[in-house]
Amino acid sequence: MDKLVIDNRGELSGTIDISGAKNAALPILMGSLLAETPVKLSNVPHLMDVTTTIQLIGSMGVEVMFDEELRIEIDASNVTSKEAPYDLVKTMRASILVLGPLLARFGEAKVSLPGGCAIGSRPVNIHIDGMEKMGAEIEVENGYIIARSEGRLKGADILMEPVTVTGTENLMMAAVLAEGVTTLRNAAREPEVSDLATFLVKMGAKISGIGTDTLVIEGVERLHGVDYEVIPDRIEAGTYLAAAAVTKSKLTVNKVNPIHLGVVLDKFREAGAKVTTTANSITLDMRDRELLPVDIVTDPYPLFPTDMQAQFLIMNALASGESTIKETIFENRFMHVSELIRMGADIKVDGKTARIKGVKELYGAPVMATDLRASASLILAGLVASGDTVVNRVYHIDRGYELIEEKFHKVGAHIYRLTD
Repeated sequence: MDKLVIDNRGELSGTIDISGAKNAALPILMGSLLAETPVKLSNVPHLMDVTTTIQLIGSMGVEVMFDEELRIEIDASNVTSKEAPYDLVKTMRASILVLGPLLARFGEAKVSLPGGCAIGSRPVNIHIDGMEKMGAEIEVENGYIIARSEGRLKGADILMEPVTVTGTENLMMAAVLAEGVTTLRNAAREPEVSDLATFLVKMGAKISGIGTDTLVIEGVERLHGVDYEVIPDRIEAGTYLAAAAVTKSKLTVNKVNPIHLGVVLDKFREAGAKVTTTANSITLDMRDRELLPVDIVTDPYPLFPTDMQAQFLIMNALASGESTIKETIFENRFMHVSELIRMGADIKVDGKTARIKGVKELYGAPVMATDLRASASLILAGLVASGDTVVNRVYHIDRGYELIEEKFHKVGAHIYRLTD
């Protein structure tokens, strides 16, 4: 099993190009099942979850090809299977997103209940309830969701409680081929959701309210293929900016949309960083500046994202003062705290709240990654800890960060991979 070794070499400097957003690419790849003609996608990150998704739709008879520029062409004109088997779904919760496209286009789907990071309950009942309101018959048996529809799904008025990203995406994809109008209320507003909606509109879907909490979808009879570029990964960008903050460095991230990181950039500034932006870049300068503690509450977009909580936790662990971070999205997302404590951090977890007292120094140690973003926080800790830090179980990080060692090497970090 691979591990990463990080040696504190001090200040970082330079520019990092940000990859396409995993959380946009996955639903768009699965949404390609809705098209009767080929889809061509660019800026798709080369990640384990993307590979799994391509294997998943490929197992259904979809033809997937890569050109010389690593663009992906997906031809779903001859789907032969409407099943997402456990062996391909078990490592990735986003696999549930094939349910809506399969049911909408073919009137049937058999999808294994998904797996993924162990960061808490992410129930699929909202997906199921919404599709039942659209006329589907759904049973859950032997670990599979089995869905059927006689003819086209029917438009419905659906209130989603609580707000859910994958629920919004799945029901939106189900609704685009439904008969009549579907209204999704309390819809997720994340940029990745809007990117999927924009992709579907380019394929011929009729969706209004993109970027708001109310999506109105007027069903059409068919969708066609398009050329489409996936948005940049705002969480990857935020992670490298956090690396600049903890190492008291100046870094620029390119190929990113600063608007997608609005509240995160505000928190970086509150933490003492100088942050400047252009239309497609962000520069964070922490040189000769004091890292200040910031209180954070995670909430759905456009508020502070749960996927940046772990990165700000390590920033607070090194800041001069006390802070709190309250996690409202997932109940098990402080599992990395015990690993940071082993490195010298002063953090106490009380339910959904972490209370942090900044320390002057962290110490290298062997640590265990528990989920994708926790992996990132442990790497950030290793960049400033005295001695070597060894991060085990880095398959978590390979699910969400493309070429992480190469990108860190480019800006002066000393990080390398070992394979047992």
